Amino acid sequence: MPLYHNEDQAMLADTAAQFMAEEGSIKKQLRHWRDTGCKDGFGHDLWKQFAEMGFTGILVGEDDGGMGMGNVEAGIVLEQIGRNLTPSPFLTSSVLAATALNHASADLKGRYLPGLLSGESVFAIGIDEGGKHRPERISTKAEKSGNGFKLSGQKDFVIHGASADMIIVAARTSGNDDDNDGITLFAVPKDAAGLDQDAVKLVDSSVATHMKMNGVELDGDAVIGEVDGGRDILNKVLNAGRIGAAAEGCGVAGGAMDMTIDYLKQRKQFGKLIGEFQALQHRAAHLYSEVEIARAVTIKAGQLLDADSEKADLMVSVAKAKVAKAAGLAVKEGVQMHGGIGMTDEYDIGLFMKRDRALQEFLGDAYYHADRVAQMSGY
Repeated sequence: MPLYHNEDQAMLADTAAQFMAEEGSIKKQLRHWRDTGCKDGFGHDLWKQFAEMGFTGILVGEDDGGMGMGNVEAGIVLEQIGRNLTPSPFLTSSVLAATALNHASADLKGRYLPGLLSGESVFAIGIDEGGKHRPERISTKAEKSGNGFKLSGQKDFVIHGASADMIIVAARTSGNDDDNDGITLFAVPKDAAGLDQDAVKLVDSSVATHMKMNGVELDGDAVIGEVDGGRDILNKVLNAGRIGAAAEGCGVAGGAMDMTIDYLKQRKQFGKLIGEFQALQHRAAHLYSEVEIARAVTIKAGQLLDADSEKADLMVSVAKAKVAKAAGLAVKEGVQMHGGIGMTDEYDIGLFMKRDRALQEFLGDAYYHADRVAQMSGY
């Protein structure tokens, strides 16, 4: 498979790029919602525009009213989201939650997918139970209660949790906390009794919650997939989210790099454009190559995921780790090459650094995924 977009994907990229630049710009969205202290951190009107463009249903099957596209196409949209720092629930709702709901019953699909497709609903996913991403260990309990289940436990840093109409929660229905089996996914409505959420604003101005479940009672039809058989679905959800986060990271890296290159072509020092200094040219060339490698491995991982390849799991972690390094380099070089003004809020380059920091932690940082690569490679 070629490591570039085909004709249809290129058209989608052009459409997404124009839409995000016009409607999802930093000034129009991120700065606006940050400076007004929005409790959601994003605009619901823009989310409805996402739906009008068909973006919200990009991973939803055509039989369910969606676009029936794949992770590569979702990544195309996410790259433009990253390039423009557009705040939206696309990654949590249209990638993570949509991937889970694709494995849900017809009843759950009928209950939740129409809202996603129309842009009326926002979804979140609760996995992590601590400061770091460790989905191998799940201690949140789901105990049988009549015809349903009773959930007890805590999930941390649930992105858009306070804004979500429904949160998909991974809980343990059997076995020990570290067991691979015994995991079940549940669709938890926002108004469920016993559900408490403490909202916190993250470094990139997005909003997450610490979510506590004190005997949250759910009907049996809230189960996504099979009881005790949710690990496979969870892994699919995680892979889709990780490659989506990598694609957005590529956008963050590309946006920061372009902003820096433009600055090098405008800023003068000692009577010369600073872009004429060879040392900065070398650093810019190195950065460009790193970003392009990250984009290539992200496209490859998305292709393997869409093809349901046995190598997809490995390549997704390769991509997540590589993008974390490349995007980290892009934002650091951007701030340094901007000089002192790069540390001010007046310039957008610092906002790219903040978004990169949040994305690096989301669904596993570079160290977590490097360790996964080593284990899967037999080291």
